[in-house]
Amino acid sequence: MTISIAHARNLSLVAVALLGSALVPSVTSAQEDQADGKSFVENFDKIDAGRWYISDGWNNGPHQNCTWSKKQISVENGMLQLQFTQGKTGERDYACAEIQTTKRYGYGTYEARYRTATGSGLNSAFFTYIGPTDKKPHDELDFEVLGKNTGQVQVNQYIGGKGGNEKLVPVAGGADQGFNDYAIVWEKDRLRYYVNGKLVQDVSDPSKIPTHAQKIFFSLWGTDTLGNWMGKFAYGGPSTMQVDRIAFTAAGDKCQFAESIACKLN
Repeated sequence: MTISIAHARNLSLVAVALLGSALVPSVTSAQEDQADGKSFVENFDKIDAGRWYISDGWNNGPHQNCTWSKKQISVENGMLQLQFTQGKTGERDYACAEIQTTKRYGYGTYEARYRTATGSGLNSAFFTYIGPTDKKPHDELDFEVLGKNTGQVQVNQYIGGKGGNEKLVPVAGGADQGFNDYAIVWEKDRLRYYVNGKLVQDVSDPSKIPTHAQKIFFSLWGTDTLGNWMGKFAYGGPSTMQVDRIAFTAAGDKCQFAESIACKLN
């Protein structure tokens, strides 16, 4: 699927920004490109307003059947909860959840442990993104679990708005049945994706590796129109994506927790 979840997220916000910034050339590296985020590990005892921004009050366009709502984001029992529920919210009949970092991060290791939502037509995503709303080209790194088949996860990346790098890899037991570990190791000359410690995608072509510092996102949303990609939507009650941990280890820094991929690679 070539639509970007994060790029689509901004369709309703960037009409003006696109005119002036969609053609910004990709000329700097992530390490030179205002990467102001430092290494961290977050176990979600609370939502740190200095680290996280919660999307609220808009939708991404006609492909999305829900409105981002801050009411769909909470922390319970040391876990971040992202919910998809029925209920008139703005222009949509459903409410969904998205959270993003306030800072941008560059080369390093991105790791999250989470359980995805259940339901055809839903998308549970852990990804990084930068784009026209930030006056930068569209770069992105993705893990997306589509509710139509939670036995696999789609990895993908966008470079200057160009995608087409999708790969589906298995998640043993189902991504919605338990917690799994997803990791991206992003280097200047190499990009690797891991699922539960296993290397599932290894990219060395420089034209397929992003170069701009990005924000980190989690999102849960639904569609009535992208059935071929995400499955036919049929509401079966509230559904929840749970995040146990997120960590970023900048290139050259010590790993942030004992089980980290960064500990094994350094």
